[in-house]
Amino acid sequence: MVRTRAGLRRIIGLPIGADCEARSGTAKRRPMTKTRWLEAAAALAVLSLAACEVATPPDNKTAGNAAEEAQPAAVEQLARVEMNPDTSFLTAEEREVVNLLIQAAGLMSEIYKRQATPEYDRLRAEVAARNDPALLGRFDTFFGPWDSLDEDKPFFGNQPKPPGANFYPTDLTKEQFDSYLAAHPDQTEALTSPYTVVKRQGDRLIAVPYSQEYSQWLEPAAKLLEQAAAKTSNASLKKFLTLRAKAFRTDDYFESEVAWMDLAGTPIEVAIGPYEVYTDTLYGRKTAFEAFVTLRNPEESQALDVYKAELRGMEENLPVEAKYKNFQRGFESPLVVADQVRGGGDNVPGVQTIAFNLPNDERVREAKGAKKVILRNVLGAKYDRILKPMGNLVLVPEQASNVTQRYMFMETLFHELSHSLGPGTIRVDGRTTTVDKELKDLASGFEEAKADVMGAYNVMHMMDKGVIPAVERPQIRATYVAGLFRAMRFGTNEAHGKGAAMQYRYLRDKGGIVWDPQAKRFRIDEAKIDGAIRGLVGEIVRRQGDGDYARTKAFLDQWGSLDAEARQVIGTMTHIPVDIRPIYPNRV
Repeated sequence: MVRTRAGLRRIIGLPIGADCEARSGTAKRRPMTKTRWLEAAAALAVLSLAACEVATPPDNKTAGNAAEEAQPAAVEQLARVEMNPDTSFLTAEEREVVNLLIQAAGLMSEIYKRQATPEYDRLRAEVAARNDPALLGRFDTFFGPWDSLDEDKPFFGNQPKPPGANFYPTDLTKEQFDSYLAAHPDQTEALTSPYTVVKRQGDRLIAVPYSQEYSQWLEPAAKLLEQAAAKTSNASLKKFLTLRAKAFRTDDYFESEVAWMDLAGTPIEVAIGPYEVYTDTLYGRKTAFEAFVTLRNPEESQALDVYKAELRGMEENLPVEAKYKNFQRGFESPLVVADQVRGGGDNVPGVQTIAFNLPNDERVREAKGAKKVILRNVLGAKYDRILKPMGNLVLVPEQASNVTQRYMFMETLFHELSHSLGPGTIRVDGRTTTVDKELKDLASGFEEAKADVMGAYNVMHMMDKGVIPAVERPQIRATYVAGLFRAMRFGTNEAHGKGAAMQYRYLRDKGGIVWDPQAKRFRIDEAKIDGAIRGLVGEIVRRQGDGDYARTKAFLDQWGSLDAEARQVIGTMTHIPVDIRPIYPNRV
């Protein structure tokens, strides 16, 4: 979601609105040399044209599921985009199901507000009492008093955002938690579970299951999912919704995650539950509730299968020793192109997710692989409004023209594919463990950086194989580098931003990116950038495979910050939105 997610997994950004003719032309005009590339390129052209559909919003719209009118200080950095996804093909039954899921998504937001912000209800009441609509709008936009677009600085009160959000006591430090776990090994599993909240009970720490802590919202959400399951005639969707409702009550998500991987024969693609750990910057273990209610396009999704079939070859091509390559995961890896009709929870405030790669449970990944969902309409909005104008500020003119919507899509696609590559379950000091458990709070940012740079590396691997035209190599290089600056604007305290800074600084140190003092822009050294990308992929994958927290932290500390030239370029972007604020219909 590039929360990647990633996770979304959370990640990067195709155009809506202006310049649609030029973009569809771009998708067609290059020479095509292979039948399978023709099929995939045709799909991308359709994606571009579909992304151009912007309609007058109906009256029943909601701003990213947050406040409709979050104002000046917060929202002038977020470009308002009316989303009007095509739902004309849905049957009456499917509409009923989607509208129930939209309601359930809203409950994920109610949970996440209280996961992200300690004493959320008290703070919001205090803000509301100020009778300041702009301040209240800003609070509702960010689900709390910290501006995630400005390095989480407080705009109400002066308390810094706790690293553990509201998953842990706000005064608990990582060192204290480590010491407590060492002294109480019998509690480690419960306290570090992705599905518990840590609280104090006298001198002890206790683990409260999510199903108990958030029952006020999970129980009605479970009932909505059961109603949707009763409505749908699709067996796979019925099974997933039924099992996910059960998981909300039991905190056991494994069966429902497997069922989600098996969804088929329905345009409804919904992910709902606790997924990403970006909010937990204390320990990187606690999952945040979120929802993606989307409608898939089966033809466009199927056209991308050519790339899915290359996953095993991508694993083999990783520039590392054999022991770091992972052939234990499933390589099913469904690819889905969809339009989002509503988000919820962690998917709403601040930077918007444009693609996600789930589930994160390594057991499911080894058995079934992971599903990659690209949110076509969200991704489309970001190119026109953000990356396209940004390219001219980052790169010298002759290279800025190589920043294209098609390669933003390709980098996004291969970022998500790359989440399925490299170490997962590993051995450390004789123990069987996982990368995320060993790298803790560093894991999510490092994984996003891996997927970014490995995405570019794998696109170029496809070019070497002739699957993608090699003549377009300058386009992936330029689009990838410009995309790093888009992410760095999120701030280096945010997982994607810090990971992007690490990539930029490493590539610049290796000579792949050079500063042009006359142009006051960067230039890509075509002779060095590919080798630098290859080297960075190896550096990241080896650290993940070793599960070495200390070496990973040292690497991030060395490279994960901005230099003067990067800050200078980012300073020229004040007229460009940092991200978008999508406005979705309340019903379909």
